[in-house]
Amino acid sequence: MSNAVLTIIKPDFSATLARPLFLSKVPAGFPSPADDYIEETLDLNQHLIKHKAATFFVRVTGDSMLGAGIHDGDLLIVDRSLEPNDKSVVVAVVNGEFTVKRIKKEKGKSWLMSENEKYQPTEMKDGRRVRDWAW
Repeated sequence: MSNAVLTIIKPDFSATLARPLFLSKVPAGFPSPADDYIEETLDLNQHLIKHKAATFFVRVTGDSMLGAGIHDGDLLIVDRSLEPNDKSVVVAVVNGEFTVKRIKKEKGKSWLMSENEKYQPTEMKDGRRVRDWAW
């Protein structure tokens, strides 16, 4: 099974997701959380989403991107405003279907690459319509 988009989810920017940011650094392990060590809170929307209007979440299904650390059921943040480069992980729309792959660009040709040796690369050539968004 290749990685496909299972669900597309629009972010909710009306709420904030503030989590504690601890003053002390953690070289290994995890300290006992105590209010004395909290420096401030941070909103994950501010740190993970740069372009609100162009960002959405997708839930993936499949095992073709295991080598990239993308597993079945993972939730990805996708920013449509980013221009994918060679080796970028993208959500691509191929002939109307969504998939998650790594782009390979070489000598004027492009491929969508899986990160699982069970799957072959897909060359993007005549007749294939592709729209890709960086992950």
